[in-house]
Amino acid sequence: MKKIVLLVVVMISIGMTAQTKTELQKHFEAYYQQMKKQGDVLGVINAMTHLDVLAPSQARKDTIAYLYVSENMNVEALNTIGVDKNASDSDLNAEVKAIALKALNQPKRALEHYEVLFNRKPNPYLAYEIADLKIQLQDWAGAKTSIEYGLANVKDDMKHAFYETQQPYETSLKAAFTYLKALVVYNEDTANNVESALAILNHALVMDPNFNLARISKEALLKKTKQ
Repeated sequence: MKKIVLLVVVMISIGMTAQTKTELQKHFEAYYQQMKKQGDVLGVINAMTHLDVLAPSQARKDTIAYLYVSENMNVEALNTIGVDKNASDSDLNAEVKAIALKALNQPKRALEHYEVLFNRKPNPYLAYEIADLKIQLQDWAGAKTSIEYGLANVKDDMKHAFYETQQPYETSLKAAFTYLKALVVYNEDTANNVESALAILNHALVMDPNFNLARISKEALLKKTKQ
């Protein structure tokens, strides 16, 4: 008799738990829709996190991490999905890891994920990120390979954003690749390649006379020649 009573209690408890879980899911789905309607990104993250606790999903975790990155909350993004490279990572997962690790000044680890994305679907935007990271890592040959791919495949309407000024600005991706090419040429032989690097920077400035970073680099090299 006691066993029967216990079994009934357990079944009732399971039923109540399932009902509570269903009600919670409905609540947070409604909360998610409301936060989305209001444009409240942190509210959306909160709602999705609760839903993921109730019904774990890697796709949902990837989306939560992407939303964190969009808010420049890079540590939180990586805490959500990790930092390691896995063959099963979705494109969104790899992209989040790449962006967050680069923002956190981890070029070597960021490069791993950008290369995963490039190997899956090569394009000039990814090639630029890879070249930029390889320059930071002083891999001049590797950077040159990515720059050459970029210059061969870039389209005239492609842009790249820069943030070194108080007001961010865009320049043509082709000019941005040309700027990186100048950096590589100079760093391959800082004693003898100043003039070559200056010529390449001038070419970048012909493409975009308002390219501030190229102008600053040119001024620095001109100062070096005078010294």
